[in-house]
Amino acid sequence: MTERREVAIVGSGFAGSLLARILAKLGYDVVLLERGTHPRFAIGESSTPLANLALERIGTTYGLADCWRLATHGRWLAHHPELRRGLKRGFTYYRHHPGERFADRGLDSERLLVAASPEDALADTHWLRADVDHHFVREAVSAGVDYRDRVELTRAEVRGDGVLLEGTRDGARIALEAAFVIDASGPGGFLARALAIPSGLAHTQTRSSLVSSHFEGARLMRDVAPGLPEGPYPEDWAAVHHIADEGWMYSLRFDDGVTSAGWLLSPRGLASLHASGAFSAGELWATMLERYPTIRESFGVARPLMPIALRETIQHRLTRAAAQRWAMLPHAYAFVDPLFSTGISWSLRGVERLASQFAESASGRRVPDAKSLARYDAMLGAEADQIDLLVAGAYEAMSSFELFAAQAMLYFAAVSYSEVKQRMTPSDDAAWSGFLGVGDPVLEPLPREALRRLREGVDARSFTGWVATAIAPRNIAGLADESRHNLYPLDLDVLIERHALLGMTKEQVLDALPALRGMREEPAFG
Repeated sequence: MTERREVAIVGSGFAGSLLARILAKLGYDVVLLERGTHPRFAIGESSTPLANLALERIGTTYGLADCWRLATHGRWLAHHPELRRGLKRGFTYYRHHPGERFADRGLDSERLLVAASPEDALADTHWLRADVDHHFVREAVSAGVDYRDRVELTRAEVRGDGVLLEGTRDGARIALEAAFVIDASGPGGFLARALAIPSGLAHTQTRSSLVSSHFEGARLMRDVAPGLPEGPYPEDWAAVHHIADEGWMYSLRFDDGVTSAGWLLSPRGLASLHASGAFSAGELWATMLERYPTIRESFGVARPLMPIALRETIQHRLTRAAAQRWAMLPHAYAFVDPLFSTGISWSLRGVERLASQFAESASGRRVPDAKSLARYDAMLGAEADQIDLLVAGAYEAMSSFELFAAQAMLYFAAVSYSEVKQRMTPSDDAAWSGFLGVGDPVLEPLPREALRRLREGVDARSFTGWVATAIAPRNIAGLADESRHNLYPLDLDVLIERHALLGMTKEQVLDALPALRGMREEPAFG
């Protein structure tokens, strides 16, 4: 017998579970289908100011107190200490060279620190996804979502009035007909296979492999490379990036001392490791530690808490994100690379957009119309391109830390401007503002132009000067300033001085400062 539901969501990561819960709050009959069980390991752990802004908006819009409380490290500790997390004060980058310890050259060291918050209580977080995803599933169930795990879907058929889903659960056949299906199952997800949606990967620029695990006992950089000039925040309590010849390594430290770490290897970098005889995940990991002494001091004594895993190609891209009767959340549609921590923020932007479309349809046809879905599809396509171009440029720039630091300014200019603009001049359609500058006449062209210049072999001084000039109309954070020596605090004085870049007077900016994160009291949740 075929069951009937209004909305079926496939995949119960944080984005799918949160969207299911919102739709249930809006009065929809929602079934949430999960192939595995919770709690479970997942990557995509580093939050950002824009991600937490989206969480706060979701919390206040739909009356979800936990979303608002999970949006800063201090509120998280106060209200949800049972959910494991890590303190993230900013973005830290170091350039390493084979066979050499990280060089302490004082203020001229090859490092970049960009603060994302003024203090620990207002900071972003690393999410221990096993805890956070499970939390959102439980909250979805409490909101009335029909959650079913251990479901293996095998077929989808789009019909005029809905989508037929077929599969099995614990060996028993199931059949569901939903008026609308949302794929939140991640890269290579269900609808891509079931509807034979063509891949768009050939048209993307970035390629990388991932070698990763969670580790116990990793040492901090301040312990293995002591004496570096003080930065704007404790540099280990951040999204730490180790840039190398073969790619880059992320290191995300949780409050309990566990560290999530992984190497993202370029095709050339992976080939060089293969040439040295390293092929398995363990061999690749060990060889990279052997090549970089300071990283070896940090991770050589660390114990993996699960087998070190290898994914040969992590990129994923489809040619469509939505059509009649179905839509994909961002990472079912496209994934580029964890550089610049775009994952959680972009996923939450997708949740907001689809939730708003269902809210607008709740008193009418109860599914998003063709025009709305076309808008959603076009926006995700443009944003996936933007992420890809920005990250591809960063890989091109990794050979020179001066080039890389300049390329990173494109990201920080876009996200700092977007966050402050959305907080100080809020609007009902903020979720539809383009991610990473999409739709902004100043910011949108920059990643493509930067990639072109980098591939043509631009020299570092010329590129740095071009970036500083290009971002100037949106540079409210004092970025690309040589006098900072790549150490960028959160500087409200600069923000106030550059009020005109926001289209505001100095007095308007001063009046709007309480809108910044952590400056307002908790809303009244029912």
